[in-house]
Amino acid sequence: MSKDYEVLLYYKYVDIDDPEQFTKDELMFCKSIGLRGRILISDEGINGTVSGPKEVTKKYMDHMHAMDKFSDLWFKINEADDYAHKKMFVRYRPEIVSLKLDEDLDPNQITGNHLDPKDFRTAMQDEDTVLIDTRNDYEYELGHFQGAINPDIRAFRELPQWLQDNKDKFMDKKVLVYCTGGVRCEKLSGYLVREGIGKEIGQLNGGIENYGQDEETRGDLWEGKMYVFDERISVPINRVSPSVIGEDYFDGTPCERYVNCGNPECNRQMLASEENQEKYLGGCSHECRVHPRNRYIQAKGWSTQEVADRLAAIGEELPATVEF
Repeated sequence: MSKDYEVLLYYKYVDIDDPEQFTKDELMFCKSIGLRGRILISDEGINGTVSGPKEVTKKYMDHMHAMDKFSDLWFKINEADDYAHKKMFVRYRPEIVSLKLDEDLDPNQITGNHLDPKDFRTAMQDEDTVLIDTRNDYEYELGHFQGAINPDIRAFRELPQWLQDNKDKFMDKKVLVYCTGGVRCEKLSGYLVREGIGKEIGQLNGGIENYGQDEETRGDLWEGKMYVFDERISVPINRVSPSVIGEDYFDGTPCERYVNCGNPECNRQMLASEENQEKYLGGCSHECRVHPRNRYIQAKGWSTQEVADRLAAIGEELPATVEF
């Protein structure tokens, strides 16, 4: 059954004149039509994910395509039950993805080979190929391609150093990289080409999003779900043989429910069932569980004694100096 809302994912590396003014203009327009989402604009281009009723998303796509610079802008479209975002943000940034290289590069000048989903599926099964997931650790934990290497990074900007530290493993290999929608891989694959890491560099054109929508691959060889940076949290990709690979942070059982640690100073993203989230007071560690500003405890409205009793049930104690 067709749904009434859509989520759009898109990017383009292109020179933007006066990007700060363009940022203001875009925010005004998006708010005027009732669009929600997050758009980053810089001198080097635009990167966004937005959502709204179909008539609203159509207005936005028409608005962008009417500009010469964005007449060919590729929108990856997903139907949704409702808005996938709470508010509308349009922000100016030095980069549309934060790689923070000492010497920046332009993906329009140097980048890896773009492979469509069918060719990417074939290439990643080649024994002479290494497949690198360029996303963050919590994204990988929820879902990834079979055989993909996990750099185990907390932020994209950590990836160049990881590649330098491990480049000897890849120098005589074909290297494939992938990310959610493709924007991260444009620069990252260009970095690999520039640094000479790997004998041939390829990237998944349109990212995992495009791979999952492709009617030939149908998400084949993907395990788990894909993490997304909106209210949906995750979306299915594999329509051939879907599986669950996420593991509950607390007991290792299959899980695809993401939550944030209750400690606002930690905010770690972790997979956890409702039962375990409550059992462990919403905290990823003892220190986070007993943090005086634990948001999970505050939301539950538990008293100091209730917190102490719940901690005792898992073999922990509430410090005498902490009260709720």
